[in-house]
Amino acid sequence: MRRWQGDSIYFGGDYNPEQWPEETWPEDVELMWRAGVNLVSVGIFSWALLEPTPGRFEFGWLDRALDLLHDGGIQVDLATATASPPPWLARAHPETLPRQADGTILWPGGRQAYCPSSPIFRERSLEVVRAVAGRYAEHPAVVMWHVSNELGCHNAHCYCDVSAEAFRRWLRERYGDLARLNDAWGTAFWSQHYGDWAEINPPRTVTAFANPTQQLDFLRFSSDELRAQLRAEREVLKTLVRQPITTNFMIGMGVKHMDYQSWADDVDLVSNDHYLTAADPQAHLGLSLAADHTRGVAGGDPWLLMEHSTSAVQWQPRNVAKLPGQLRRNSLAHVARGADGVLFFQWRASRAGAEKFHSALVPHAGPDTKVFREVCQLGADLKALAEVRGSRVDADVAILFDWEAWWGVELDSHPSADITYDDRLNALYRALWRAGVTADVVHPSADLSGYRLVVVPTLYLVRDADVAALHRHVEGGGTAAVTYFSGIVDSNDHIRLGGYPGAFRELLGVRTEEFFPLREGEQVRLDDGSTADVWTEWLHPDGAEVLASYTDGPLPGVPALTRHRVGDGAAWYVGTRLDDAATDRLVARLLDEAGVRPPVPAPPGVEVVRRRDGERTWLFVLNHTEAEIRLPARGTDLLTGARCSGELMVPAGAVAVVREDRTDDPA
Repeated sequence: MRRWQGDSIYFGGDYNPEQWPEETWPEDVELMWRAGVNLVSVGIFSWALLEPTPGRFEFGWLDRALDLLHDGGIQVDLATATASPPPWLARAHPETLPRQADGTILWPGGRQAYCPSSPIFRERSLEVVRAVAGRYAEHPAVVMWHVSNELGCHNAHCYCDVSAEAFRRWLRERYGDLARLNDAWGTAFWSQHYGDWAEINPPRTVTAFANPTQQLDFLRFSSDELRAQLRAEREVLKTLVRQPITTNFMIGMGVKHMDYQSWADDVDLVSNDHYLTAADPQAHLGLSLAADHTRGVAGGDPWLLMEHSTSAVQWQPRNVAKLPGQLRRNSLAHVARGADGVLFFQWRASRAGAEKFHSALVPHAGPDTKVFREVCQLGADLKALAEVRGSRVDADVAILFDWEAWWGVELDSHPSADITYDDRLNALYRALWRAGVTADVVHPSADLSGYRLVVVPTLYLVRDADVAALHRHVEGGGTAAVTYFSGIVDSNDHIRLGGYPGAFRELLGVRTEEFFPLREGEQVRLDDGSTADVWTEWLHPDGAEVLASYTDGPLPGVPALTRHRVGDGAAWYVGTRLDDAATDRLVARLLDEAGVRPPVPAPPGVEVVRRRDGERTWLFVLNHTEAEIRLPARGTDLLTGARCSGELMVPAGAVAVVREDRTDDPA
């Protein structure tokens, strides 16, 4: 097994020396030393320079860059350079270009202008991997290999004839014969029965609603095709190199088309890119969710933050700069939640190209800037936190997340366009965050035995085995909470008959006979004082205790919130979209019943997370407020060296990381 190298927390970012005159490079290395940078990603978008014409490679510039970095003590995450093909590939092979559902060709001029199913692209890209890996496998600067970059970010779905044939092959492997496919796709509806594999195409632009299972299978296929590129590059690397192999996922950025859980075993360490949504004043909660989800995909192991921003990005409608101290808080929040490395895009802000207004470690204004001073401070912080590396995050709560459920719930022709997968995920996660409780975001097939509370938001599509596992968790004394529009369909997007919530009826002790989605802007009230919107349903208790019912709207007197005793535990059902205040109250009740407490009590707006390695623990405290706060703590703040013997003071906007005294330590 390829392992992480070294014993420090990684710090750095994408380094693109090819964008700059070579006389700039020594200054880069000197500034990296000043900032405490110890790892840079190199060569990510360099295919066109490494192979300027087909079959002719030019490595001189990369040789000199890697040698200079090594001489300066900087380690390298070396990319396979396949992230974006050079223009000559499209000119020689226009059939490699991707097409949209309406047939529109996506041309070179941006990035990732290739069809993921193209055998020509696969062949040429693997030639680049062999060439780069063969040359640098033993280079002393290289400690990690970086497959492609953000696979599927811009070309997740291709509808060309090459993709159509690949889709048919994928379907043959999945179903074996057309009879099984016709049954799975429900082709008796709308006269869609297929008599020959050649009749099947991707879900291109059609006259009416496309077949939902065809759409779902195409989403699965598309994720698998991108995964196949990852695996093909990994297999080439494994024959040539000994260092760990990774690629950067995009968990928590609204990118839905890649099933990263299925990709996790194809990398030696999980890496993720994350950028704040500038329009969201509570964006740091979304950051925490992304970090907890990345940790869940990594199976609880430490992971690597491959990209985030020092300040503003360039691709949002309004690119808001980070205020003083925010760079530090954002970065250390990732570390608090399991990251053992903090990297940025990119080292030096570009002077040309589409991302020239994207922030960097070295801004356009140079090192005499707020950003670079904060970068240097972060480098010192991460050096001080080296002992935390390898530890894991404490969490008593699990949130179940499945990319296939996300794809399924947001297909068209559903009861309400207002139901989105991330809505209840975000609402329940943020309520847990406000309660000071850390959650692992895990796949429904994950081992649930270590959790007291399991939250199940909008798990529209669910497998029988995962339902049974949740049932066992509750019977064994756990608490579960399931929201509306969960358990509705099986893996083929077929309705589970007999009443909703389908797969979860027995566990929840309820039966819904009909959905009553609400009109836009319509609200209802519950008899516990809560308000709700978007969704109601005609629910009947079938063993469950009614905790709250509607007082108005289309279903006055009908239950909206229930609790069902199962074995030694309990399963709650939330049949409507509660407002934030009601969601906070619900989560408080769930935590109380499950016996879950925060690491230490903290004021609103203060984030507290505990990492653990055997008997050693570290308490991360991030103060997102504009006031000084005080918390109970005993130990040493690694960032300041100060001792706290019962109380920790954290200034406004600041961070503390306390190596906690052991309970048997008399100090």
